[in-house]
Amino acid sequence: MPLSTPVARKEMHTRIVTCKGYLREDDLWDIEGHMVDTKPYRFENIDRGGHIEAEEPLHGMWIRLTINDRMIVQDAEASIDFSPYNHCPKINPDYKKLIGLSMGLGWNKQVRTLFRGTAGCTHLTELLGPMATTAFQTVFSGRNEGRKVEGKAEMGIKPKERPALLNSCHSYAPTSPVILRHWPDYYEGDEDL
Repeated sequence: MPLSTPVARKEMHTRIVTCKGYLREDDLWDIEGHMVDTKPYRFENIDRGGHIEAEEPLHGMWIRLTINDRMIVQDAEASIDFSPYNHCPKINPDYKKLIGLSMGLGWNKQVRTLFRGTAGCTHLTELLGPMATTAFQTVFSGRNEGRKVEGKAEMGIKPKERPALLNSCHSYAPTSPVILRHWPDYYEGDEDL
């Protein structure tokens, strides 16, 4: 169901974030994030020759993280194709600091600590949030496709092991019919669903 009809309005800014996950031939995973900001009008900008045209990217940024099956970052690369200042791309090499971090619990906090304030690019750092959920979806779906992952069960979860997804969102609440269907040992709701 779409959103309700808005009041009359004028578009002022568009941000497009695209995240993709890939299984590499060396059995590692690449997670790529791309962000583009545009405006529907021309505006002044000294570093870009005096102005930025309407619909020309104000920001155009990429990050690629290579991770293993445990979602530990093995390599990191950042690239800024478009930015409002010529100085912005100088931060790209600093994103190598992500190597060795786990994209699991605490990821966003670690990222905010590493790249707080002048230690990072606000937009590259923001991109790392949706990349983490993309990584989870990529690795989890790869496991579900029957790929053997470091000796784990086909679904990535042993039958009596507490599901990692438990309490992670509304549908994974212990009282949800989703938990009853997939992990009945962890279901805490009304059995009469």
